[in-house]
Amino acid sequence: MPPDFADFFRRRDDDAPDLIAIDGTDRFILDEAPHVHGDALRQPGEVAVVDDRHGVLTLGAITVHGASDVRVVQDSLVGVRALEANAGTFGRRGFHHPESLEQAFRDVRLVLLRLSKSNDRLDEVARAIARFAAPDVVLLCGGVSKHMNLSQNDVLRRYFGEVTPSRGRGKSRLLIAQDPLRASATRADATNPWPRSVHVDELGMTLVAHGGVFAGTSLDQGTRVLLDVMDDAVPTARTAVDLGCGNGVIATAIALRRPSLKVIATDVSAIAVASTRATAQANGVADRVTVVRTDAGDELAEGSAQLVLCNPPFHADTTVTTDAAEAMFRNAATILQSGGELWCVWNSHLRYRGALERSVGATREVVRTPKFTVTASRVE
Repeated sequence: MPPDFADFFRRRDDDAPDLIAIDGTDRFILDEAPHVHGDALRQPGEVAVVDDRHGVLTLGAITVHGASDVRVVQDSLVGVRALEANAGTFGRRGFHHPESLEQAFRDVRLVLLRLSKSNDRLDEVARAIARFAAPDVVLLCGGVSKHMNLSQNDVLRRYFGEVTPSRGRGKSRLLIAQDPLRASATRADATNPWPRSVHVDELGMTLVAHGGVFAGTSLDQGTRVLLDVMDDAVPTARTAVDLGCGNGVIATAIALRRPSLKVIATDVSAIAVASTRATAQANGVADRVTVVRTDAGDELAEGSAQLVLCNPPFHADTTVTTDAAEAMFRNAATILQSGGELWCVWNSHLRYRGALERSVGATREVVRTPKFTVTASRVE
């Protein structure tokens, strides 16, 4: 691997030299790719990359192995932006983002995939590969060994005749899937399609979810606590924002309860955006719920809402972090008009109140259960 590529940084303006984007798993995948299907790397349009965190796999396939017209599927907008920025750094393009999984995988012969903690995400992607890719396709999956488990092998075996785990290298391991079972994948798509759709009786709503979206088609416990008190949140609001919309339950619920309210739902995740749109459509409020893909609401206009609702994440895949929540709090303060409020539900042990006071304004406790706290923070 060329030395300049090995020095690839997540953000070129970072002053922290330890934030190196390429890790052992990326290296392992790129090292093995030519051995599992070198011919695909040499042919335009025959390689796809899934959930590339910072663009390393995509630009590595192009820079190191000579791939071209690479199809890229990235759930996180952060990953999309990193790929674009780092492509500019390297002066490389040679990739595009198809609009659907069918377009991403139609007739491809090699797929490079970073495993996440979600088996549902793996199921939806692997099924699409088995349905649409070339008969000789190889799916090369990589992950950190301590976060991998045998259930991932089981998911792949639903759609591939041969699944081979590699030996570990450093802290990483690979799964190599071949011999796509197109008939099995097509049958699964007919009997148990993605996205999933479930009617939740206690809400009187239908929830729709793609594989890997937070909470799937279920009602998260924290969200349930927020929904129980949400009717008291700024009753005069004309526009409300759902930051981190997930499966769309909060945005859709408040749209159903307040027929005159305009709702803007945002998420960094493409599958969350698609799920929220589908949930709003299933419940007849798609005309009043606008869904946009942003990073913690960073593209919403200043002073554009009187109410922000938020159930912030405290995990980034397998990493525990409060970074996303704190970014949401800062952006909420910008989005809200003077006198507007951020209503936020959070795991009580996280003690977010201080961060909310600093980022947004005076914060009061609305309700507290043994596990969750709902607060209202007011912008002056």
